[in-house]
Amino acid sequence: MASLNVGGLGEYLREQRRNAQLSLRQLADAAGVSNPYLSQIERGLRKPSAEVLQQVAKALRISAETLYVRAGILDAERDRDEVETRAVILADPTLTERQKQVLLQIYESFRKENGFGGTEDGEVDPAGPEPGTEASTSTGGRPAERPGREAEGDDSGPRRTAG
Repeated sequence: MASLNVGGLGEYLREQRRNAQLSLRQLADAAGVSNPYLSQIERGLRKPSAEVLQQVAKALRISAETLYVRAGILDAERDRDEVETRAVILADPTLTERQKQVLLQIYESFRKENGFGGTEDGEVDPAGPEPGTEASTSTGGRPAERPGREAEGDDSGPRRTAG
């Protein structure tokens, strides 16, 4: 797992905030985070979530992807399409943090299956199911069914049961 460059992120955020001529309080209000929390991020004491970074980026009118790279959530050396796909997933406000992590795990398992290697920076929640395991996918690489729900029109094979 790569270490997160939280200090470098904080310095960058402070620089961007000053360039935008915003006080810490003004940026905190615009981003919808507390003033003390934003101060701790700027001082490198806190690691913000992707959602918080997205809100701060929006308030500063800068790219959220830039902040993700600065925070170590995304690797700047990755293929551009992969970076953009991950950034879109991480920035989606309709998904919970857990849903984002699971979606990234599934995405990564498909990339590995297709010969495009894996990530090395540990941005996927280690508490979640490993990509390609029965908990994250079922046969054929499809997302696993929820217990108690049967796929329409699929009468073949045994069913997984809750428990």
